[in-house]
Amino acid sequence: MKLKKAALLFAAVSLAAAAVAGCSGGQAEADAPAAEAAAETTAAETKETAPETEEASAEETAAEAEANEEEENYDTGDAALDNTRNQDEIGEKELMVVSFGTSYNDNRRLTIGAIEDAMEQAFPEYSVRRGFTSQIIIDHVKSRDKVSIDNVGEALERAVENGVKTLVVQPTHLMNGLEYTDLVNELAEYADAFEQIEIGDPLLTSDEDFTAVVKAITEATAEYDDGETAICFMGHGTEAASNQIYENMQQVLTDAGYTNYYIGTVEAEPSLEDVLEAVQAGEYKRVVLEPLMIVAGDHANNDMAGDEEGSWKTVFEDAGYEVTCVVRGLGELEPIQQLFVEHAQTAMDRLAQ
Repeated sequence: MKLKKAALLFAAVSLAAAAVAGCSGGQAEADAPAAEAAAETTAAETKETAPETEEASAEETAAEAEANEEEENYDTGDAALDNTRNQDEIGEKELMVVSFGTSYNDNRRLTIGAIEDAMEQAFPEYSVRRGFTSQIIIDHVKSRDKVSIDNVGEALERAVENGVKTLVVQPTHLMNGLEYTDLVNELAEYADAFEQIEIGDPLLTSDEDFTAVVKAITEATAEYDDGETAICFMGHGTEAASNQIYENMQQVLTDAGYTNYYIGTVEAEPSLEDVLEAVQAGEYKRVVLEPLMIVAGDHANNDMAGDEEGSWKTVFEDAGYEVTCVVRGLGELEPIQQLFVEHAQTAMDRLAQ
């Protein structure tokens, strides 16, 4: 039974690989979730274990910086307002929402918490619970705020101890990267602990996902699109093949006529320099910056909107532009929340089959 369920889970990985391969000019169809960033695990990418490991390490380094920086410099809000969703008395059906996490309390509630709220509203027959993949974030929140958040292993153990029979896992990650593979591996170890287990897709998986996300971000920033303003979204980036999602997103924006929109990354390409060059090729007076990330954590607050030299904000200001920073995670947008709900529904539909 365990092998059968594990095989089903790993079949999802293979399906996700097909998505990346077909995602060149107009994206692709695929499967399942992962880190804070939509498509991965091609054969080529499987060979790129080192770059992907570097990506995960970069995420954890950013998380550690986030933890240390915020404690010293600014208040991130009241952690008590956030529902950690680590309660017992789960029942027989659980929907576990897995996120990388953030220690920015207000933004965690407005993004991850809002996605979880949407899940509870859409699936009242399921108990919604939370699992974070970043232990650094979990430890920092516990140390600073005395608030406990389950990591994925703890959340799975809680499900087992509570007698959950049907487990659906919906990650809130942008792309299907290394963390998705890790999540699939961890779930496979628990496959015989539940009667049914299924995993949902990341945010950007199919052509329709890209179109839906483009619609969401352009509608949310429509007030800035006046022909004289460049609207630039900052993603995380990875050296692995899944980095292609940023190029795909740019292509979908351009094909849809959103020629004042630009996509860049912190860690890979398109780089800040690439985005600046593209903006300078136009006749813009102003620049709007917003993260292409589920949460607005350290990268959004410091790498994008920070006042220190080298941030996206200061680089564009030094280039002569009037800069507006919209420090808002994608998870705050209702259409994005609903897209995750749709992915969870698809996972539940697979169970029914």
